[in-house]
Amino acid sequence: MMKTYTVAKAASKGIVMGKAFVAVQEDLTADSRSIKDSEREMEWLKFQKAVKDAVEDLRVLAKDSDIFAAHLDVAEDTVLHDSVELKINSENKNAQLALEETVAEIVTMFESLDDEYLRERAADIKDVGKRIMCGLKGIKSNPFEGINEDVIVVAEDLAPSDTANMDFRYIKGFITEAGGVTSHVSIMARSMEIPAFVGVADFRKNVTNEDYIILDAVGKEIIVNPDEETKEVYRKKAAEYKAMKAEFESMNNLPATTTDGRTVELFANVGSIVDVENAVTRGAEGIGLFRSEFLYMENTKFPTEQEQYDAYKKAIETMKHPVIIRTLDIGGDKELSYYKFDEEENPFLGWRAIRISLDLKDVFKTQLRAILRASAYGDIRIMYPMIISVDEFMAANAILQECKEELRRDNIPFNDSIQTGVMIETPAAVLCAEDLAKVVDFFSIGTNDLTQYLLAVDRGNQKIARLYNSFHPAVLRAIRTVIQAGHKYDKLVGMCGEFASDEKAVPILLGMGLNEFSMAASEIASTRYQIRHLNYEHCQALADEICKKSTIAEVREMLEK
Repeated sequence: MMKTYTVAKAASKGIVMGKAFVAVQEDLTADSRSIKDSEREMEWLKFQKAVKDAVEDLRVLAKDSDIFAAHLDVAEDTVLHDSVELKINSENKNAQLALEETVAEIVTMFESLDDEYLRERAADIKDVGKRIMCGLKGIKSNPFEGINEDVIVVAEDLAPSDTANMDFRYIKGFITEAGGVTSHVSIMARSMEIPAFVGVADFRKNVTNEDYIILDAVGKEIIVNPDEETKEVYRKKAAEYKAMKAEFESMNNLPATTTDGRTVELFANVGSIVDVENAVTRGAEGIGLFRSEFLYMENTKFPTEQEQYDAYKKAIETMKHPVIIRTLDIGGDKELSYYKFDEEENPFLGWRAIRISLDLKDVFKTQLRAILRASAYGDIRIMYPMIISVDEFMAANAILQECKEELRRDNIPFNDSIQTGVMIETPAAVLCAEDLAKVVDFFSIGTNDLTQYLLAVDRGNQKIARLYNSFHPAVLRAIRTVIQAGHKYDKLVGMCGEFASDEKAVPILLGMGLNEFSMAASEIASTRYQIRHLNYEHCQALADEICKKSTIAEVREMLEK
């Protein structure tokens, strides 16, 4: 019998169909037995052998993918090794159990993070742990071996090591129960243009390998066991979508200019050099958000000035257009394995972001010096996160000035006119927007946190998730306030939250006067196409009317007209 399931959000758009392939997870539960003192050395040797094998495999895979280069770093991480060794030698735990507990501890740290993109990096740790555990348990099977017909993979989750074993001649799409839009399977699916849904809770219990699936990641539906008439309808939809996508991409080299001549910039949000390369391929005109915290999160110590300089230099040389680097945005619930944070009752409002940078001045200066040095190679800009006052911005810029003076003394080149701006993501920043606009070079509105703070809604709390909505009149009016304040003092205003690529939000933001839209690289082509078919004057009128509405329902009703 045909069944249709509606899904809230697609990780990667497209329309495909094929037999269901329900992935069976191997049992990787650790042996729970304790070991004798005399067995410690043998267990440690087992672990070292499993790591050695994993490292050898990852070195081969890393030649073709930076994801596996990151996994290689994890596999060779001394923090991982030291913890396992300690559990074996001090707690008499066997190698499997020591590994399982260590991985769980590190994963818990990552999964507690506020930033979704960073939170999804827990998958890296899990995947490396799984690879080493397979070595310890002698498991070498590839569940995707032997597929020779079109299938839609249905799984609890998919790690990079899973997708590395797939034959994409036959694997047409993914449906996973876990993961978010920034998880590896989502990123990989978008980069390979494979339609995918992630976070579809309990879906595996609804299908077997005997079922046939239509995955419509455009209309956001999954159809199980469609009849022939339905299949034909979706074959036509797939062909139409493919033609439309080709039309979108044919405009990659064209500006995002409305029918009446208003031009805006389309930038990309990135967290790695791989992301930068993808942004270039997708027609990004710059990087609106470079998440520098990855250099800290994926390290065993605070990254050196040289390590950061190398990363920032490569980013600007790859992009060849503006790169906006957000300074370290970490703290509170965003922990580092090598730095002890005090426990806080409310980490969302705690010691984080610019507050940490201003307190840990040496760490901040190391980052600023690296950014300044890289600025000699192109248009790099600095963006301070979680700013709530002019005082904070001026304090950060004073430290930047110290770094400039040090580099001058050492005759190290840098861009003396480097632009500095702030993320607008707190109610205080909105209310002080005019004051900030007098002293900054640019604004970037972070709608993810701004919505959360304005509405007093924890977006991670499922009980109240329905209240988290960027179309709330308060959020829309706040965005307009910031844009108007920036323009009053001739400052460019951008946006780097998910709202920037929402097809219903784009006309409103355009009408409000937003100058730069920064988004996932995969969304750039469709957003460019949309903007090139909009009329700026009409969008201005729409934005004016929208901001007069009192409820979300009224806003949505107007958008549907």
